Amino acid sequence: MEDNRFKLTKTDLTKVGKGVLVAVAGAVLTYLSEWAANTDFGDWTPVIVAGLSIVANIVRKWSTPTKQE
Repeated sequence: MEDNRFKLTKTDLTKVGKGVLVAVAGAVLTYLSEWAANTDFGDWTPVIVAGLSIVANIVRKWSTPTKQE
């Protein structure tokens, strides 16, 4: 039996890369939400809130595994 410890396949690296992207996206969204909460956008506030909500939903959908139909 071959010992696969300390070896990374292309699939492993892809999974790690996706995890890094999800973590970075989460950090960016956290920063944006704190920045947006402390910023007065005036009449643009509903547009900004809607935009951040859309981005959060896209990241959530992108990071959730789905079955192929």
